[in-house]
Amino acid sequence: MTTLPHLLDEYGESHQNPTNKLVHWVCVPLIMFSLLGLLWSVPLPDAVRQLSPWLNLATMVMVLAVLYYLRLSVPLALGMVLISLLMALGLRQLDAHAPLPLWQICLLIFVLAWIGQFWGHKVEGKKPSFLKDLQFLLIGPLWLLHFVYRRLGWRY
Repeated sequence: MTTLPHLLDEYGESHQNPTNKLVHWVCVPLIMFSLLGLLWSVPLPDAVRQLSPWLNLATMVMVLAVLYYLRLSVPLALGMVLISLLMALGLRQLDAHAPLPLWQICLLIFVLAWIGQFWGHKVEGKKPSFLKDLQFLLIGPLWLLHFVYRRLGWRY
């Protein structure tokens, strides 16, 4: 298993340019939110939905992602649990009160955020890390969170 410091360093290699870093601070959370929103919008059978109003593809993916994060770092996994819960609350509110269907809003955010990501990497002059290894799609949010932990002086 690759260690967290190795994954963060490898991810960081293609994220040195200040503009690209700024783009990632905006676009990575937006991609995460919008992807979860798209998954939230997938209808499930009534038998599944009756178990809990929170049970959907998005929350299932959140649980799987946190299990992956736990293998890398318990403190960062706990941070991702908090972020995931906040995103789930936001998605539930948006789903209940938005003037458009949630999937339409999230699809627009998803497309625009990915355009931003690819523009940031064009500025950087390096390909996105996930083109080398798909697990870097999960490392992006941790990479941002590890800077927050560092700033707060928290171990991860």
